[in-house]
Amino acid sequence: MNSQPYSSAEKQDNSRYVAYRFYTETIEVSRISALAFFDAGTKDYAGKRFYWQNPEKTHTLVGLGHAHVLEAQNHQGRFEDIKNNWQNLCKQIVNEEPFVEPVLFGGFSFDPLNKTQSLWHRFPEAYFTVPTFQLVIKHDRAYLSIHLITKKEDTFSEFEALRKERDILIHATQVSEPAVYEKPVHKGREELKKEEYLASIDKMTDIIKAKQADKVVIARVLRLDFDKELSPSSALYQVSKEQPESFIFGMEAEEQFFFGATPERLVKVEDQLALSACLAGSTARGKTVEKDSQLGNELLNDKKNRSEHQYVVDMIDKVFSEHCTVKVLPKKPKLMKVRDIQHLYTPVKGELKEGSNLIDLVRDLHPTPALGGEPRQAALSLIRQYETMNRGYYAAPVGWIDAKGDGEFAVAIRSALLDKKEAYLYAGGGIVEDSISASEYAETWVKFRPMLRALGGQLSDES
Repeated sequence: MNSQPYSSAEKQDNSRYVAYRFYTETIEVSRISALAFFDAGTKDYAGKRFYWQNPEKTHTLVGLGHAHVLEAQNHQGRFEDIKNNWQNLCKQIVNEEPFVEPVLFGGFSFDPLNKTQSLWHRFPEAYFTVPTFQLVIKHDRAYLSIHLITKKEDTFSEFEALRKERDILIHATQVSEPAVYEKPVHKGREELKKEEYLASIDKMTDIIKAKQADKVVIARVLRLDFDKELSPSSALYQVSKEQPESFIFGMEAEEQFFFGATPERLVKVEDQLALSACLAGSTARGKTVEKDSQLGNELLNDKKNRSEHQYVVDMIDKVFSEHCTVKVLPKKPKLMKVRDIQHLYTPVKGELKEGSNLIDLVRDLHPTPALGGEPRQAALSLIRQYETMNRGYYAAPVGWIDAKGDGEFAVAIRSALLDKKEAYLYAGGGIVEDSISASEYAETWVKFRPMLRALGGQLSDES
């Protein structure tokens, strides 16, 4: 450990400044499984863990314990609060491990102004943590960091205890027998407020025909019931196996666990280069190559889906124009194919302007028209009135930012909330004036499929 604080920062709280010291130590480790490390923290750190892996499998993060927590209950300025508090915490960094930076991981709720009763009772409007133990696996090299954020000046004995705990975790991860994660079997499932959902689609098409909005995304929820509590480690294993080409994420807040396998990047920043993805418009995969190609071509030429996609392209184009000096945006979408669904996809990239930050982009991009609607504020207002539930963190930004400002956020779709013996799955679709409730309902089942399968369920067309 450095003899001087790794970072010292001052945090404003009711006009008073509280000084923190941020100590860190990183070692390189070999032969370590990210999921096994996550699982090794079950006994001592359950309720205080996170997991992240990008689709390319080139960057994996695991956090155990809470060295520091940043929360925001107030909807006003929640993005700025997280950004500023993190930047303050990272001031005066003396980094002897340039390849490994401390990471802040977490997410924001979809809409803090939604007053519908929420199932997400452990998740505030913004919830981010600096882990006590941070595993980074990047390009096949693994690094394990200890973080200690404290007001104390004498931390030698505390840090020494953390070193011993780190070594125990490494040993448990490397020598223990691999865990066997059997796929769960649910004893029942219920479509919550199905009739109200179908009625809301019809109501929304009338509202859109009346020119009160162009598009509104309406989602619904499916509850699964189990005989015993589900293991977050098992849930991550199953979803990683089922959806290996997606972002895999999981975050605990006490006994609740939010996880998923999303194909949709919101935004990534690396060395001041920002990357985003316009992902809107979807159809199922075909049972044969010929049927798959047919469905894909129909999607590329479908007026409704191309219109939905263009809303997203236009919005992301506008945000990148505000925050980037140089921007690259293809003129036409292509197909992104994952196991159960194919989407219209347009990548966009740009060089960040001085003064713009990853969290600024997250704030201005959320929610995209693919998950909210168009115009944004009108769509959000209609969602609050007519959607049958509170989305919590579903369809919201989840991800990480490091001490340099690099990081990545995904849109938390294809996701589920585990709460003891229950799981809540979320899916939605974009409603426009010619939407048909039966078709929208069928589309949600296609979007439920990845998480339903990971949790031991299946649809009627699966054997």
